[in-house]
Amino acid sequence: MNFLPLHQKKLDAAIVDLDGTMVDTMGDFAEAINRMLRDLDLPPIEAVRIENMVGKGSENLLRSVLNHVLALTDKAVDAIKIEALYPAAWESYQRHYLAINGQYSAVYAGVVEGLQALRKAGLPLACLTNKPTDFAVPLLKAKGLDGFFDIVFGGDAFERKKPDPLPLLKTCEALGTAPGRTLMVGDSSNDALAARAAGCPVVLVTYGYNHGQPVRAVDADGFVDSLAALR
Repeated sequence: MNFLPLHQKKLDAAIVDLDGTMVDTMGDFAEAINRMLRDLDLPPIEAVRIENMVGKGSENLLRSVLNHVLALTDKAVDAIKIEALYPAAWESYQRHYLAINGQYSAVYAGVVEGLQALRKAGLPLACLTNKPTDFAVPLLKAKGLDGFFDIVFGGDAFERKKPDPLPLLKTCEALGTAPGRTLMVGDSSNDALAARAAGCPVVLVTYGYNHGQPVRAVDADGFVDSLAALR
């Protein structure tokens, strides 16, 4: 499915996801998580395993990681054991992620060109991510992307995260635009489900982190191999 040129879409603004859409942050996730696991005297986890866990917020990510690594040595692992470790895991992960944020990540090819095209089309931009705001803002700055965005909302900005529509609706409200005229650009079913429920048109990139599932199977209005295609 091809995405129609911007001038055919009657858009007033765009909302762009961060991890897997603009920046390949898998290296950051893997480094911070494995430092955390060393602190907890737990075995390391491969980046390929982490990739399928990313996208639903740090809380879900850490619980998924703990479940995976504990199961390697304890077949009777349960929620009680995970929750007992969670506070220490959260403190360690936060500390390590802030220390390395952006050092093991890279901006995807075509991202700058795509953001420039959206800006050239006169669209105000918001970055909406399930990543904590304290991680998202420094990352955008480190990668030279912060200047494109009027607003940045992390996963802790609202009561619920994507795929719930609330973050998109609140972001549209902050932008002063109607959902039906606000484009969502993301990389996963989280972004698409939230956009559909909020009434926003949605385009997904064909790379990124879609929980290990084929992204083209997701219900979206279009797919692009690079954000540069938004030109």
